[in-house]
Amino acid sequence: MSHTSSSGAPAKTHRFSVWGVALMTAAAVISLRGLPMMAKEGLTMWFYIGFATLFFLIPGAFVSAELGGMFTRDKGGIYTWLKEAFGGPWGLAAVWLQWIQNVVWYPVALGFTAAALAYMFGDPALASNHFYNFGVVIVVYWLATFVALFGEKSYGNVSQWLFVLGTVLPGLFLMGLAVVWIALGNPIELIRATVSTADAASAAGHQVNPWLPQISGLGSIAFLAGTVLLFAGVEVQGVRASQMDKPAREFPEAMILAALIIFVLFTFGSLAIATMFPVKELSLTAGIMQAYKAALDKLQIGWAVPVAAAFLAVGALGQIVTWIGGPSRALLQTAEDGEIPPSFAATNSAGAPKTILVIQALIVSVLGAFYLIFPNPSDAFYLLSAMTVSLYLLMYLMMYAAAIRLRYSAPEAERHFRVPGGKPGMWLIAGFGFLAVLFALVVSFFPPSQLPLGSPDLYTGLVIGGLIVFGGAPFVIHILRRPGWAHHIAPQH
Repeated sequence: MSHTSSSGAPAKTHRFSVWGVALMTAAAVISLRGLPMMAKEGLTMWFYIGFATLFFLIPGAFVSAELGGMFTRDKGGIYTWLKEAFGGPWGLAAVWLQWIQNVVWYPVALGFTAAALAYMFGDPALASNHFYNFGVVIVVYWLATFVALFGEKSYGNVSQWLFVLGTVLPGLFLMGLAVVWIALGNPIELIRATVSTADAASAAGHQVNPWLPQISGLGSIAFLAGTVLLFAGVEVQGVRASQMDKPAREFPEAMILAALIIFVLFTFGSLAIATMFPVKELSLTAGIMQAYKAALDKLQIGWAVPVAAAFLAVGALGQIVTWIGGPSRALLQTAEDGEIPPSFAATNSAGAPKTILVIQALIVSVLGAFYLIFPNPSDAFYLLSAMTVSLYLLMYLMMYAAAIRLRYSAPEAERHFRVPGGKPGMWLIAGFGFLAVLFALVVSFFPPSQLPLGSPDLYTGLVIGGLIVFGGAPFVIHILRRPGWAHHIAPQH
């Protein structure tokens, strides 16, 4: 349905440039919380980030652009794509996975927030206290839920400023500090660690390539799954292809540009941390603040540490509040087809999905207890990240399969952008993406050898259990589905 202006003329659709789409894609993907994890990998970060860029980010962008350009009049997103390809139950499963992975991700982001707040309070030791981390998850998330209940207008207008203040500026400041650190002749911790590892390997009679991971089992490359998570979210921007003047040419250019921006920021941000702080001592939650403190204390301006922490906390809190309402709205689309109980679709006078928001908060509260089960916050942080990865990657497998299926079931459907190369091109791009995602999904079940996470069986059991419980939920809902759900949808305000 086209929109018209008050004069009756068709409303002009906003058009996006190559740079506009590239920057929006980068903003949707980039988060500073993943930099310490990459920094811990040292020079092998180039391998992990390169793999995620070539085999995950670019295929995901191209496939989602084609799918988004097929259903420009439908706001269902991933739900519509899977429903049209394989039927309603699979559409529900896909949008559920997109939603629930975000819910599981919140305690991860809040662990990063807790670390920033600890430095802002002037007590870095708090970042290692599991009771403190659990408390931050509970208090901050319920506060964010309260704000979200006032509707999108309560937070939507400031989201872009929060991204700039809490992500872009701290990231550039971090890189600037690394340049100053090197210029003043301070030791580069990354080189120290690389030389130390090479010497130890040489003494043991082994050869080590510092640019490639030493593969002794799937656990030695388990960080690959976490890296892929850092690049997730590109499918949301696929719909922008239809809003470009020449999508067949401009969208690939925008995606390549976005990939370069993301690659550079992730790589050089991680290198900045590894330059100023010993990589083996990095905390996955407080790593950025550890690097800030090391550099600012060295420059004798330690008073700026709480200021930097405040910017990071603002950015992390803004990200939580901004995201808390968005993914929950995706589930509301399934209500139109009666795929979920009407109570899930209930909204308040501000239009906020109140039932889903409260359910989200309850799940986050339970998952926050992982910070109590694992006394080291980095362990809980990574375990929750692995659970998020397994759920999100399962959704991406569905998306790639749907793109291939629709090339055969709906060959004549209008597509504002097509993956080049016809059906062979789709098989190649989506196939590579599918295999890369499948491989990352498999390694996500193995505890990383770089982290002492305790019992490997407990780790694997929790990740698999989370995938079964959260991934299986939409199919249980579909089995319990009642015909009347489609006729008793709660009113939308």
